[in-house]
Amino acid sequence: MPIHVRANPGDYAEACLLPGDPLRARYIAETYFTDPVQTNAERGMLGYTGTWEGKPISVQATGMGCPSAAIVAEELVQLGVKRLVRVGTCGGLQPDLGLGDLIVALTAIPADGTAAKLVDLEPHCPTADWGLVHGAVHAAKEIEQPVRVGPIVSSDLFYNPDPGQYERWAGRGVLAVEMEAAVLFTIGALRGVHAATLLTVSDMVIGEKTRISDEELRAAVDRMTRVALATATAQSH
Repeated sequence: MPIHVRANPGDYAEACLLPGDPLRARYIAETYFTDPVQTNAERGMLGYTGTWEGKPISVQATGMGCPSAAIVAEELVQLGVKRLVRVGTCGGLQPDLGLGDLIVALTAIPADGTAAKLVDLEPHCPTADWGLVHGAVHAAKEIEQPVRVGPIVSSDLFYNPDPGQYERWAGRGVLAVEMEAAVLFTIGALRGVHAATLLTVSDMVIGEKTRISDEELRAAVDRMTRVALATATAQSH
């Protein structure tokens, strides 16, 4: 039994959604899963397993930042999870993005120490699983949900002392900034599992800084979650 995800092999489905927030994990399980069973509560990192449209599915909170997400991802792989789909929020970096927009990450610049350390500080491009990316785009089209696909950046810092960094990232075509995807993609590659990241734009961090309302955020996260569920379970039987 792993140290932080206190479960046994078989307690988690092969497909698992990964929100950062434990309360969002509980919300997803209670709202979308049939017969959800709590699989973890260690350190408040809530996890659940159930079914969605008859297919097995799990959800597990990762906490904030790559170090926390790395622990959870490694232990889920130990427990037999094969498809890790992050569902999170992000700061938008392109002026044509709007609050509540959906992003599917292709790559995640590792502006953090954890993903870099996992590859011995060598140059590395953390990349999402193409099958999951393609599946997410298809699932979004099925519900007529517009989606942007492209590079994001995973940062160590939420309160960045260098505000000009956002503009520099934006100028290189990066769509958004968040805090977990780079290590998720890196562990996916190293452990031979499939990893993807879907993000809802909750803030615009360039130009005139704006923040989404709580009501609009809930609606946007629900749309993202439906896309993620369809994507993660597409290969389930």
